[in-house]
Amino acid sequence: MLDNILGVAIFDFSGLPREYFITADNDSTSWVQLVFQALGLRSLLMSSLKLEGFSHICIDLDQQTAIVVRTKEEYVALLMGSRLKFATAQESDRFSQWVRQFEHQLLRQHQRFIPT
Repeated sequence: MLDNILGVAIFDFSGLPREYFITADNDSTSWVQLVFQALGLRSLLMSSLKLEGFSHICIDLDQQTAIVVRTKEEYVALLMGSRLKFATAQESDRFSQWVRQFEHQLLRQHQRFIPT
């Protein structure tokens, strides 16, 4: 699964990016701006419509998918190297759970990921 991740961005609950990781396969962070905008829109919609709960959002790009998962401490955004489609809600939930258990220390130590 790590081989399909091209970038990672960590956001605080106010939607501000705290940390970025890129890979040699993709050194662009332009996708982070889209995630930032999506989190801002999510916040606006949740407060305007009095909605509760948020587990994840998917942003389909030309050849990739950015997926944002809410954890207990922050939002974790992953740029996947291919379009990501979940066949079932259970499959989506399993992926979100995997992201929630993601260890940031792994990113700092893994040779694939480059902090920016």
